[in-house]
Amino acid sequence: MPGFDRAELDEMVQRWVDENKKAEAARDWKPLADMYTEDATYGWNYGPKHDFMAVGRDEIRDVALGLEMRGLEGWEYPYQDFVIDDRSGNVIGLWKQVSDSTRDDGSNYSVRGIGGSWFRYGGNFQWSWQRDFFDFGNVSALFVEMITNNALSEGMQGRIQRAVSGEPLPGWYPAGTSPVPLW
Repeated sequence: MPGFDRAELDEMVQRWVDENKKAEAARDWKPLADMYTEDATYGWNYGPKHDFMAVGRDEIRDVALGLEMRGLEGWEYPYQDFVIDDRSGNVIGLWKQVSDSTRDDGSNYSVRGIGGSWFRYGGNFQWSWQRDFFDFGNVSALFVEMITNNALSEGMQGRIQRAVSGEPLPGWYPAGTSPVPLW
């Protein structure tokens, strides 16, 4: 007997995809916070030295989907596929990262490879847990290419300045020290 209704999980995934498209079009991901339980956690790794973790819907809205997405307005994260486990409520979504900035040949700047999100369903069409994974090396290489080609938006330039400022950043923790385990 499955732990979760497969049709409900399929509907959750479709709602998530639809709301992501709306967020991308609006250039504002904060409304996605309503798709998380009040006590949800959302985190990812930022390379060998840092992890990111938002604890609770408010931090997810304000920090993960607000502050951390600042500078990425105009980027799209089209989902390529999903793997759904109706026994555990785990969902893996695989996505690309595509900038609205274009190269001289007209192609969009895009991270090579694929990233993903690992979700845990919390019922009531809300996620209780999300962990993102992406190729930090390819992301870094793309940003270096965009810097070299003067293709960064002002918002992205500010994002990079904030990240390298040495100032403590909300939600950023030395690797392995976040308030809830990353994995």
